[in-house]
Amino acid sequence: MRDPYAILGVERSADDAAIRAAYRKLAKRHHPDVNPGKPEAAERFKEISAAYDLLGDKDKRGRFDRGEIDAEGHEVPPQRPFYRDFQEGPGAERYAGANGGFSQEDIEAFFSQAFGQQYGGGAGGRGGGAHFKARGRDAHYGLTVSFVDAANGTTRRLSLPDGKTLDVTIPPGTEDGHILRLRGQGGPGIGGGPNGDALIEVAVAPDPKFHREGDDIIVDLPVTIQEAVLGASIEVPTIRGPVKLTIPPGSGTGTRMRLRGRGIRHGHQFVQLQVVLPPGEEPALAEFLKTWTPSKPFNPREGT
Repeated sequence: MRDPYAILGVERSADDAAIRAAYRKLAKRHHPDVNPGKPEAAERFKEISAAYDLLGDKDKRGRFDRGEIDAEGHEVPPQRPFYRDFQEGPGAERYAGANGGFSQEDIEAFFSQAFGQQYGGGAGGRGGGAHFKARGRDAHYGLTVSFVDAANGTTRRLSLPDGKTLDVTIPPGTEDGHILRLRGQGGPGIGGGPNGDALIEVAVAPDPKFHREGDDIIVDLPVTIQEAVLGASIEVPTIRGPVKLTIPPGSGTGTRMRLRGRGIRHGHQFVQLQVVLPPGEEPALAEFLKTWTPSKPFNPREGT
């Protein structure tokens, strides 16, 4: 993978807020839901998500900056391992693995020697006394969902860098930037300590039809001159599927109608009409308007 800082377009000195803002901007632009049929967008989205998985986690970012892990999160063998005292004594082969990594047993052995009785009962290792315990670190991930899925709630499967997956429940009404906590799904604890949590920041992709005001949904609905003047029954999209809406005669641009209970949770959907002229020339309409006089003349620009 390329340099994660370059992928997100941020400097190495960028703070957490700048990294989060860059991720959300790019994730919304390249999310597969807003780029159907574009495999290159899906690949770009994967790359952006992987970069944020690394830089959005303070621990991983620090280790990457220090050269301890690479851009894909893989361990980089240390040049001067801190366990050098172990490798010079008996059992040194346990600490000289080709990949420079540690097993749980290695970690416990290190703490046993370092903390003595506090960890495992002095030189005898794990013989007596209380074990040293530490909670695992929290893992940070980003997940982008569509506007409709965030409004209605859904379950999404999140693929982790190590190949594992998490099934994430998105509650109805989830807002952009909301952080979900999955307890016990983070890093493993040490010495029998509890696992850390998975913290998942949800980015809500914009929708071309809907936008949100609190728990209310707003939809701008184009209508023809005939529909606005004469009235009509037309189909309107909602977050739970299309419904029929009756437009009263004499409706104009800006007329707002409510669909009760069609918003988020207990909210409503509001439909705002936008009268649209037909494309191209309409000689009959133009000729009619030349001789037409409103029964109640008015100036739409009065007071502006």
